[in-house]
Amino acid sequence: MAGNIVELTDANFKQEVLQSDQPVLVDFWATWCGPCRQIAPHVEAVANELAGQLKVGKLNVDDNQATPFQYHVQGIPTLLLFKNGTVQEQIVGYVNKDAIRRSVDRHLNHR
Repeated sequence: MAGNIVELTDANFKQEVLQSDQPVLVDFWATWCGPCRQIAPHVEAVANELAGQLKVGKLNVDDNQATPFQYHVQGIPTLLLFKNGTVQEQIVGYVNKDAIRRSVDRHLNHR
């Protein structure tokens, strides 16, 4: 994973996402998914721009099936924004970086 992106798994999801003290953007993806590859640079850019304010993680749905099932992820890419352990925003399908930022910015405590 890139520098500011955490690799998420079914095993570490609770600790990394649900118990995080900052909002977490989770990118549900798979290696064979074209739109997932297209959105990846936008997710990485948001992770870099908001480092310290937002945790960003990627969860491979082929390798980790329990978590996507639990959160009813039916299509990928799906981005879920968690805050205090609950889903605040959901984006399904390809969107640009500005759309991701708008969704995330609503839930950040900007100083």
